[in-house]
Amino acid sequence: MSLTELLVSTCRYHGGRVAIEDGEERLSYTRLLEEASAVANALRADGVEEGDVVLLHLPNSAWWIVSYVGVLLAGATVSPASPLQPAAGLRSQLVEVGAVAAISHPDHAASLLTAREGTGLRRVVVVPGSDAAPATVPVPAGVLAMRDWTSDRSTEPPAVAVTPESVAHLAFTGGTTGVSKAVRVLHRNIVANIAQSFAWRTGRMLGVRDGAIALTAAVRDDAAIVVGRTVGLTVAPLYHAQALYNMALMLSAGGTTILLGRFTPDRMLERIEQRRVTYTNGSPSMWHALLACPQAQTRDLSSLRVVSSGAAPIDGETMRGLQKIFPSAMLNEGYGLTEAVALVTSTPGYYDVRRKLGSVGQPVPDTEIEIRDDAGRVLGPGERGELWVRGPQVTGGYHGHDDLTAEQFVDGWLRTGDIAYVDEDGFLFICDRAKDVLLYKGYNVYPRELEELLVQHPDIDVAAVVGRDDVAVGQVPVAFVVPRDGAHFDVDEVLRFVATRVAPYQKIREVHVVDKVPTSAAGKVLKKILRASLPGRPRADDHLR
Repeated sequence: MSLTELLVSTCRYHGGRVAIEDGEERLSYTRLLEEASAVANALRADGVEEGDVVLLHLPNSAWWIVSYVGVLLAGATVSPASPLQPAAGLRSQLVEVGAVAAISHPDHAASLLTAREGTGLRRVVVVPGSDAAPATVPVPAGVLAMRDWTSDRSTEPPAVAVTPESVAHLAFTGGTTGVSKAVRVLHRNIVANIAQSFAWRTGRMLGVRDGAIALTAAVRDDAAIVVGRTVGLTVAPLYHAQALYNMALMLSAGGTTILLGRFTPDRMLERIEQRRVTYTNGSPSMWHALLACPQAQTRDLSSLRVVSSGAAPIDGETMRGLQKIFPSAMLNEGYGLTEAVALVTSTPGYYDVRRKLGSVGQPVPDTEIEIRDDAGRVLGPGERGELWVRGPQVTGGYHGHDDLTAEQFVDGWLRTGDIAYVDEDGFLFICDRAKDVLLYKGYNVYPRELEELLVQHPDIDVAAVVGRDDVAVGQVPVAFVVPRDGAHFDVDEVLRFVATRVAPYQKIREVHVVDKVPTSAAGKVLKKILRASLPGRPRADDHLR
């Protein structure tokens, strides 16, 4: 089935249950379908057809979910974008995917309007502000307000020709090369990953029969997600693959998705207590912030059944701390990547299953994993090599990059680029990110992109970027730079130069000025030497931001 069919059937099945909470605003599944159908019909009236791409340039709010479902109901393809993306990067995404329409927010539309020049973007719509994403500026000139755009549109889904092989998402990520590219996530890939998680976390099988949801009986009563009763708190940005997938899973299970908006530990803990949240997911940087918050020791957090961690490895000390502040919760760590929708391995969602500290679990149903060496030989338990994945969630490759698709997607297998091993019990352990990709607060940061930007500075001759491990955020980008002859080098100015051209999580946090960057005989930068040379703390002449 297509994701469109699943979402329509889900909304009709769960009807009056609350699907979304954004402050005092509550949308039932019935109203979600009506609002999304109005968006879909407005898109169709604007000439958006099956397979056209619509950019979602939004912070988290109820309107993010309404817009997402609406784009899919229109038969179009969603391309999520960070609302904090600078105009230059945003324009690259618009051109790469060929977006014809975009849905934005008043506070972020200015960068989109700058980025649209010379692209094929025909329509820009802005959503209203909400508790999760307040609007502090008026609707910009040259764009339509959502309510004006959808007024008088039908609240029934339009008839569209969408199949399981249609592209649902063009989701940007980076492979082991560090080159940003859009992943072709097919409808059948997302439906499969939702069904896999449904079995793994609800103990029930999910299907659609004659246009209606069909569920098997629950096999046990201690599942992580209880259909129709789960209350999930979403903190991570929905343009991130993990958060988007969890939102789709929560909708499919008839749960309530509460949108927190701007994250603060106090606000998150208060919302868990007040709304009796049962399910939340996040990354280690968020968990560190919660553990450091005094309210974690005083709030009643006993309602929480599941704490799901992803995006980056979580250390044992943090895991033990979470168990103390969430005594009723099962702690599930998983592994996934956008090239496989979001989830490849996880611990099954039941209280009494076996867990291993440091492991990201076992393959979800219908998923195979192998650890291979450089020659392609399959390795045995405990042997480290590159992780390969096969399953229905493995996506359709990279949009417009046939050569890269051929390298990463081989004979039905996905080459993940991650170094891992499997123990004798089938538990997966991730050792390192392949190549040099950094993880900052769960986001990929690509050194090559930062290096290319740094050498555009008139005072920099050579640049290399590596990561410094940081328990709070994962890794921070550190630059080693060789100044041009005669340059009057200003580190603060270089930091500003980069900061104004990248998203906040991509900023260089530290600069080391060196006479030369070590290279091999072949001219390859020896980043291991650079990492090893990092002092335990910044030197007095280094600058941290």
